[in-house]
Amino acid sequence: MIHKKTRTYIPADLEMNWEALEPLFKELCDRLIDSAEELENWLKDRSELEAAIEEDFAWRYIRMTCDTTNEELLGKFQYFATEIEPKIAPYSNDLNKKLVSSQYLDALDKEKFFIYLRGVKKSLELFREENIPIQTEIQVEQQKYQGISGALSVHIDDKEYTLEQAAVFLKGTDRAKRQEVWEKITFRRLQDKDKLNELFDHLRELRHKVALNAGFENFRDYMFQALGRFDYTPQDCYAFHEAIEKEIVPILREQANKRKAALSLDSLRPWDMDVDVSGKPALKPFDGGAELIEKSIQCFRNINSYLGERLEIMKDNGLFDVESRKGKAPGGYNYPLSETGAPFIFMNSANTFRDLTTMVHEGGHAVHTFLTADLELNDFKHCPSEVAELASMSMELISMDNWNVYFDNEEDLKRAKRDQLFDVLKTLPWVAVVDQFQHWIYTNPGHTDAERTEAWIQIYEPFGAGFADWSGLEEAEANLWQKQLHIFEVPFYYIEYGMAQLGAIAVWKNYKENPEKGLQQYMDALKLGYTKTIKEIYETAGIKFDFSASYVKELAEFVKGEMDKL
Repeated sequence: MIHKKTRTYIPADLEMNWEALEPLFKELCDRLIDSAEELENWLKDRSELEAAIEEDFAWRYIRMTCDTTNEELLGKFQYFATEIEPKIAPYSNDLNKKLVSSQYLDALDKEKFFIYLRGVKKSLELFREENIPIQTEIQVEQQKYQGISGALSVHIDDKEYTLEQAAVFLKGTDRAKRQEVWEKITFRRLQDKDKLNELFDHLRELRHKVALNAGFENFRDYMFQALGRFDYTPQDCYAFHEAIEKEIVPILREQANKRKAALSLDSLRPWDMDVDVSGKPALKPFDGGAELIEKSIQCFRNINSYLGERLEIMKDNGLFDVESRKGKAPGGYNYPLSETGAPFIFMNSANTFRDLTTMVHEGGHAVHTFLTADLELNDFKHCPSEVAELASMSMELISMDNWNVYFDNEEDLKRAKRDQLFDVLKTLPWVAVVDQFQHWIYTNPGHTDAERTEAWIQIYEPFGAGFADWSGLEEAEANLWQKQLHIFEVPFYYIEYGMAQLGAIAVWKNYKENPEKGLQQYMDALKLGYTKTIKEIYETAGIKFDFSASYVKELAEFVKGEMDKL
């Protein structure tokens, strides 16, 4: 069993309510600091308090997403969002002021604290007291997406399925059945189209207010600062989109034409995109959540004993909820528990190959959590997404050489690897579409629903539109963006997947050339947490932080070459 770290500043039995928390924040604000050593101790005490608060919030979020129908769990989450978080914000700002105005600030180790202090100064620039109630409202409102999505289900052959479970039928060889299921899933989503549009319109308005209050013209420009994007600009993102359209889309179009020929179809429809072109049944790498966990532990152990032991620890401590069920929020995540030093993995398994890749992806995040657990300050563990997603996406590829634990049959193993490499490339256009769509949304804050729909189509089509024929299905195509949780809950957190996907391909390339060295470089990079710049972390991993057209082309050709070998 694992236990929370021993507290040295806050009470061991601290209750998470404002009456108990406020005296601690006041003490930190009022404490006299008479040396650099006392300033470092003050930082550690603040870190301990913040870690405890973060872990409490984590459990509220986890429990709520595991059962979106439970009003009590929703209430506990909302209590934190409305009664604790807004009251912390001004104190955090005061603590940041106290830190940067300390006469001992320059005595701190400049290399160790550079990234942290850069972030603190940016937070001070962006803080506006009038944004606190708006951000609280955003926090509460965006969780409505979970409730709406978690309630979606369809009936197939007189049996009820969540949409994740129903999607398994789209891998079946019976085309008529695939079409029937796709239409049921799509119709069910479209029933809530207006509700989701209304929710998003409200979120967009609130986010725009936050940006205006902070002195920005739009929410896009505000978020680039709030996310700490010190290493690239919106213009770099547009250039990355163009590189993906130029270098990746043609490869995927070629693959789509091969799919069409293999299936002997005149045109590919949306329900034809997931069936295996070999005509064989869908891959089934495991049977049930328990087996998924056990096989994943073995897979990770075969890569490196440390990796397998981390997942074993999580299993022994009940830190998984992996199977899809009605009332459970959609998607998957790895949620770090800041005091415990371990994470919780949440996903919606329906016994598919995609669930395998979700598990190893979240497992990569989990390893990252463990590797950063002992960093000195809690903030040192708050990695930017470009680094966090490098951890997870690299593990998807590194783990492939040990997927024999999921597949006894050599041909099934090859199919799985081919599918994974295809998904690696397929990820990139979708990332570009979602990112470019968000740029448009927030730089055109007064748009109508109809204008948003038109913008989505104009952005989606040049990237292949999923390489399917949407004739007669225009409404479904126009509302595909509503499936993307990030747009509702974590705006602008998406281009990082594309950047990290390139990095992951490079990590995997190194690993194939020298497994021991490649894995060590990967783990050394993750251990840094966020104590170095993104570029330095990527360099430690033995790769470049680069998303130029030439780099995209180089890595795409490497992946295509590996696919051809299979």
